[in-house]
Amino acid sequence: MKNNSILISGLVALIASAGAAAPALAQESRLELAYAEVSAGTTSIPVGHMEFCQSRPYECQPLAAAAPAALSDDLWRQLQDVNNHYNTTITAVSDSDLYGTEEFWTYPTSGYGDCEDFVLAKRAALIEGGWNPANLLISVVKQPDGEGHAVLMVRTDRGDLVLDNQEGLIKLWTDTPYTYLKRQSQAHSGQWVDIVDGRDEIVTATAGY
Repeated sequence: MKNNSILISGLVALIASAGAAAPALAQESRLELAYAEVSAGTTSIPVGHMEFCQSRPYECQPLAAAAPAALSDDLWRQLQDVNNHYNTTITAVSDSDLYGTEEFWTYPTSGYGDCEDFVLAKRAALIEGGWNPANLLISVVKQPDGEGHAVLMVRTDRGDLVLDNQEGLIKLWTDTPYTYLKRQSQAHSGQWVDIVDGRDEIVTATAGY
């Protein structure tokens, strides 16, 4: 079996950079930063996803436990291809402009959709491509300007990666500008858990060591 190739070397460097802002962090702390911490119990489901589940209950079912995906060259390429395909073929339009309602989660089959629709399409494409749905988690975040947004968080052995319709590059979650609020449960695609976004606290607590 060959070692990490050039194709994913950039990702390795990206993940290593998670601790670059605080070089004194212990190795185990940098590893913890690679994965978003979530609450033990469930939290409220976004209204749009609740309605999506009501119309498609077969997509909101219990999930078997799964280890993070082992990110091979082929899987890394697949993530890039799916992210690029939907980012370049779907036109971003708000639900209010497209459907006349504040929230409506659906597949962007018309070629138009908002951030949740991008995520649904990417998630479905990756599941069709063989990815375990327990590692493909719709996540709700807050942008620096306070606006809500949705991204796809992908659980891999390199950390939690983010597919985002506002960004062409796939990044480790800690390298995005968002505050993470909640995401789908790995145990049930129709349930959600809170994300404990403690990146600042970890850096502050270990600064000066």
